[in-house]
Amino acid sequence: MSNKKEAYLCLSAMLRAREPKLLNNDRAQRMLDAGSFEEAAKLLTDCGYADMSQMSAKEIEAELAGHRRSVFNELQELSPDRELVDVFRMKYDYHNLKAIIKAEAMGLDAKSIMSDSGRFTPDELLEIYNEERFTELPPIPAQAVQEAKSTLARTGNPQLADFVLDKAYFAELKATAKSAGSAFLQGYAEVLIDSANLKSAVRTLRMGKDADFLREVLIPGGRVDVDRIIAAGDGEGIAALFAHSGLDKAAALGAEAANGGSMTEFELSCDNAVNTYLKGAKLVSYGAEPVVSYLAAVEGEITAVRMILTGRLSGIEPGVIRERLRDLYA
Repeated sequence: MSNKKEAYLCLSAMLRAREPKLLNNDRAQRMLDAGSFEEAAKLLTDCGYADMSQMSAKEIEAELAGHRRSVFNELQELSPDRELVDVFRMKYDYHNLKAIIKAEAMGLDAKSIMSDSGRFTPDELLEIYNEERFTELPPIPAQAVQEAKSTLARTGNPQLADFVLDKAYFAELKATAKSAGSAFLQGYAEVLIDSANLKSAVRTLRMGKDADFLREVLIPGGRVDVDRIIAAGDGEGIAALFAHSGLDKAAALGAEAANGGSMTEFELSCDNAVNTYLKGAKLVSYGAEPVVSYLAAVEGEITAVRMILTGRLSGIEPGVIRERLRDLYA
């Protein structure tokens, strides 16, 4: 048995053993049904979190960020393929680059809104940006950050700068998935792109924007071709286009949302379709699939925990929070 195969067998077994401790839909409902925020927070200790029952919203956010960072760092050490974790880290680099560019344009301090879950620390990215050492970044973000900065300087429109970085993020995501040699990871990248494009198409229709705007926001590289999305014309056309993409239910809700229906229900359905794809990894005993699905599950768990705890802390009705929760992997 090769060393790489043995490493994957050990890592996959470890992660499968941990999956029962992940927040699942039943535990999330118990948190929502708990009599108080404090009771809801204490239920999370069974999932390996610290007791957050006496924490403020800011402290909760710091605890969740620390939990994510710890998982990323551990799996970076244990995974035979670094790319598997980089796929999840990179989106925080792009978030941070957006924050730096916007903060510079507005004369604000970016560091307060930057994440430390990326491949580069906030301090490293700030130094690279301020000293224009862009070659220290991977090629795709190195080019994108310069283009985004130039776009913002030329147009004064931060949304256009974000579009540049969003496209670069998905381009690097696909390239990294391909480099890892995992068909499952490549499929994950494609379903993320399709989900993002479906959301963009529906928002564009809802706002009454034209095809030129839609072309600006769509991301190439998904299973549904960008030109076909632009040519679809309306919500029904888009729903038909995505009918066999795994996003069929979301697309049907998108057609309704484009005409004034619920965006919340539609966007949740998009996220749930991605989660359905990930659940296919449960049939695979070892390899990239258990690692990718576990990392995605942790990300989904953290999003749910943040939504429930900060919502309960703020006095938001549990029913309102429940409507916004996506399905969980576990």
